[in-house]
Amino acid sequence: MRVLVTGATSGLGRHAVDELLRQGISPRATGRNAAAGRVLQSMGVSFEPLDLATMTPAEACHLVRDVDVVWHCAALSSPWGRPRDFEAANVRATRVLADAAASRGVPRFVHVSTPSIYFDYRHHAEVPETYRARRFANAYAASKAAAEAAIGNLAARHPRTTFAILRPRALFGPHDRVILPRLLSLLRRGHGVLPLPGGGRARMDFTYVGNVVHAMHLASSVNGFESGEAFNITNQQPTRLSSLLQELLVRHWRLKFRIRALPYAVLAGLARALEACSHITRREPVFTRYSMAALHYDMTLDNRKAQRQLGYFPPVALPEAIARTAAWHRDHGKHHGL
Repeated sequence: MRVLVTGATSGLGRHAVDELLRQGISPRATGRNAAAGRVLQSMGVSFEPLDLATMTPAEACHLVRDVDVVWHCAALSSPWGRPRDFEAANVRATRVLADAAASRGVPRFVHVSTPSIYFDYRHHAEVPETYRARRFANAYAASKAAAEAAIGNLAARHPRTTFAILRPRALFGPHDRVILPRLLSLLRRGHGVLPLPGGGRARMDFTYVGNVVHAMHLASSVNGFESGEAFNITNQQPTRLSSLLQELLVRHWRLKFRIRALPYAVLAGLARALEACSHITRREPVFTRYSMAALHYDMTLDNRKAQRQLGYFPPVALPEAIARTAAWHRDHGKHHGL
């Protein structure tokens, strides 16, 4: 199987490259970080540096040449930023790349999206793939919904390519630059005290990156689902953030930390003030209303469609996923205490 991995220099894409190499598959990879790309090249990966946000159709066609499947992991993923940046990185880039893949007859295109399109500042349990927020919480969610719409339009016009959309919830694991780094940054700022709405008692789904790679493999090989279908992907073991942090920080890292339970209304008000300052400074706020709300409201996803149509069941259970994450951060010098 010849695989193109986008967003390969960090996060899910970087872990996907590692997993493919372990399986004896040397993928083609692309990303913006040239230094990280040189590391991939030293590992035997064919790396092509490219900013997908400014990619031309000709560059996209060159990128997808002679591949069997595209794993489109690249995205601008942030609770804060300019709408035009999300439009370029998440909508235009996806449309240009997917159109090139379809035009060249690439058999499979796996697009990594997000459950953020469901988020509407309310508690939810077992959210199905058909649900949509009436108003998207931020520019990131709006752009990912628009990217999915672009995939749907292409799927209807190009029957030779099967498109699959995966919506993994709250990714964590090796190469993560979102959830764990942000929480550790808050802990350091608080000198070992982490302020969380309601003390981190919201019931949430998390997803280990290795399980997402497994889902991408399934979406690349399983037949029988309709092109353009979307699938929720999680560890299928909802838990509370406080419990996950206790397991990771205390059991595996032996850190002393304390969660300070604060009213959600207080944190939302502070986030609003931080956002107002950020509009002036042009710097991302320490936290946003969305990021605090995501930690306050329960949200679990319905995985039955992925189970039925893809045969997706997470191979790495949550306790083992936490242990692997802790070990990777230790081994790679990503954990330096608080």
